[in-house]
Amino acid sequence: MPLNVNVVSADQQVWSGEAAQVTARTTEGEIGILPGHEPVLAILATGQVRVRLSDGATVEANAEDGFLSVENDTVTIVSRNASLVS
Repeated sequence: MPLNVNVVSADQQVWSGEAAQVTARTTEGEIGILPGHEPVLAILATGQVRVRLSDGATVEANAEDGFLSVENDTVTIVSRNASLVS
């Protein structure tokens, strides 16, 4: 079962879709999320969010401050400022 992922900034949705894995930098260090992960709420640190898709492709976004929430295979990343890496 894939993860449902939403990456949003204060003024727009940056990316949304299904993924196999999400990796993000938090104030406590880097965190990796796989399907079935325990619920968690973490404070984001400035850095890159990497979303690995089921086909192996990767979507990357730069995120500044915010939080990451995981519950029932849904990952929500809310950032003050986020943008996709080209």
